Amino acid sequence: MTRFSAPSRRRFLQSAGLGLGSIALAAELQAEDANGKMHHAAKAKAVIFLFMEGGPSHVDLFDPKPELTKHHGQKLPASFGRVVTPMGTGGNTLLASKRKFTKPGKSDVEVSDWLPHMAGVADDLCVMRACWADGLNHVGSVCQMNTGSVLAGRASLGSWALYGLGSENKNLPGFVVLSDTGEVLGGARNWGTGFMPATHQGTLFRPGPSPILNLAKPAGVTAEQQKNKLDLITKLNGIHGRERSSDSELNARQSAYELAFRMQATAPDVIDFSKEDAKTKEAYGLDRKETAEFGHRCLLARRLVERGVRFVQIYCGAGSQWDAHGDIEGNHTKMCLRADQPSAALIRDLKQRGMLDDTLVIWGGEFGRTPMSEGSTGRDHNPFGFTTVLAGGGSKPGTVYGKTDDFGLRGVEGKMHVHDLHATILHLMGLDHEKLTYRYLGRDERLTITEGVVAQEVLR
Repeated sequence: MTRFSAPSRRRFLQSAGLGLGSIALAAELQAEDANGKMHHAAKAKAVIFLFMEGGPSHVDLFDPKPELTKHHGQKLPASFGRVVTPMGTGGNTLLASKRKFTKPGKSDVEVSDWLPHMAGVADDLCVMRACWADGLNHVGSVCQMNTGSVLAGRASLGSWALYGLGSENKNLPGFVVLSDTGEVLGGARNWGTGFMPATHQGTLFRPGPSPILNLAKPAGVTAEQQKNKLDLITKLNGIHGRERSSDSELNARQSAYELAFRMQATAPDVIDFSKEDAKTKEAYGLDRKETAEFGHRCLLARRLVERGVRFVQIYCGAGSQWDAHGDIEGNHTKMCLRADQPSAALIRDLKQRGMLDDTLVIWGGEFGRTPMSEGSTGRDHNPFGFTTVLAGGGSKPGTVYGKTDDFGLRGVEGKMHVHDLHATILHLMGLDHEKLTYRYLGRDERLTITEGVVAQEVLR
């Protein structure tokens, strides 16, 4: 089994002297070492994960259920057994979807009228309808979709990707997280490294015109003065670190100083949209209040992967804003309006630039929603069968994989656990989830823990 081992990197950093130059060299050698151990040819060089936090309703978006419409107002049949949900136990009244579904392209992909722009790229989508997870509540479920476990303390998907492959741009973080104005439930543990070195954690870009805080050079300070200051800080950190070689957070902090210095020349160009033409900005919805904020981050994600960033995660509705326990019509009308146009624009833009083939776009949340009503107008959490959508990056376009039961409660064919989804994503990136391991406390840890099967049916 191929193993990536942290101690060898630490020994290198110790022997190299821990200067700014040595840290940069260490990053280069780490990237070369990781790329040399890619397990097979990659289809996806980068990933953009559009995370709809709160649980978008699959039966109202990508998984139409005519039988649910026929049995609207009736009780869930006893044959379905006991169904435990966060807000109550099964046996609730079935709630038909009010949405109209069409097959807008040449494929069998069906999309509801809540997502008219995504319908326009239907033939680029790979719709996986029988995903399932273990958690019932948001915090644990968001954590599992990001780290493979409902419990905190494990490394995130983006961190594993960066750990295994390195970054293609030494002047930008290899793993970037773009959140909106809400607080992601569980916070930084969703893009953290858990037991792995902290150097592989995600870098949070904040909303607004200055996504990277304190990046600008202080007024009146020359580049030479700043570099001398960083050299001194690094020297002091090196002295401090010689007796603390196992402190990965210290190593990460040292690397962050060097990266921040390099980013001062690179990052302003990334976040400067002045050279983007008006047509592109309009396509992402930057001219509309409802779509401008999410559209801005989707466009920024394209610019990041264009410059070699390995993994970008964008939260839409951080703080579980897709959580439609009541008034699903009002909630999803608002959230789909926010997410639809920018999501489709990103896919189109990547395709037009020849980037979609090697950029994997993921669209989905931590779970779906029940076909039974909560109250009379809402839906409860449903981790038993929900939809995740892929586009590009070696996924099979125009594909519908998996099936839920007649009402959309549980997966019945082509079921994909979160571990299977993660194994498939890593596979598309050229990584074997069983070989990508990290030695921790005498155990070879991996993202998929002891499970996970690659869904060959969704690969091009």
